[in-house]
Formats: sequence, structure tokens, C-alpha cells
Amino acid sequence: MVTQVTSLGRSGLSDWLVQRVSGVVLLLFFVVVAGYMISNPGLEFAEWKAFFSFTYMKVLSTAAILSLAAHAWIGMWAVSTDYLTERLMGAKGTSLRLLFQLVCGAFIFTYLVWGIQIFWS
Repeated sequence: MVTQVTSLGRSGLSDWLVQRVSGVVLLLFFVVVAGYMISNPGLEFAEWKAFFSFTYMKVLSTAAILSLAAHAWIGMWAVSTDYLTERLMGAKGTSLRLLFQLVCGAFIFTYLVWGIQIFWS
């Protein structure tokens, strides 16, 4: 049996809620950015930089990158606990799952820190 040690929300309901809320935040970010791109054809770098320099865009971008990290972690956790088990992978199933989760966590953390650094610099 897979334990909940590496789960984000410690329960299926809270993970489900985080997935849905993070999806809505990502949709909002996409709609705002796509709306800006559609309303400003021929966008130049200076205009793009000015758009992302507004505080509300920095906050929305930070919320989007945090949502993306949470969404990705829950998704990768669900995949790993479903398919990287001792029942399906043999005796090394747990080790493979933990290694997979460690690598995914390292990538997600790196992209999270890097994204926040980009948006706030």
C-alpha cells in the first residue's frame, strides 16, 4: 500500500481542491495574457516588459507559477503512486517511485524558484 507521506494535501479531497483551484488560476493567467496579446498585435519587448512590470501582473504571475508547481506535483504524485508500485514494478517499485518523486520535486522546485526570480527581477 502507498502511504500519503509525499502527498501535497494529505488527503484526496484537499488534493482535488488544490488541482481545481490551481487550474482556475492558470486559466485566469492564460486569459489575461492572451487577452493582452490579442488586444496588442505586433507586441514589442518594451511593451511586454512594461505589462509584466505592473504589480498585479507580478502577483498574478507568482500565483500562476505557484499553481503550476502545485498542479504538477499532485499530477506527478498521482501518476507515480498509481504506476510505480511494488505490485507493478516488483521489489524496486517503492525505490523507483521515491526516486521519480525526488527528481520531479527537484525540477518543480527549480522551475518555481527560477520563475519567481524572473517575474520579480
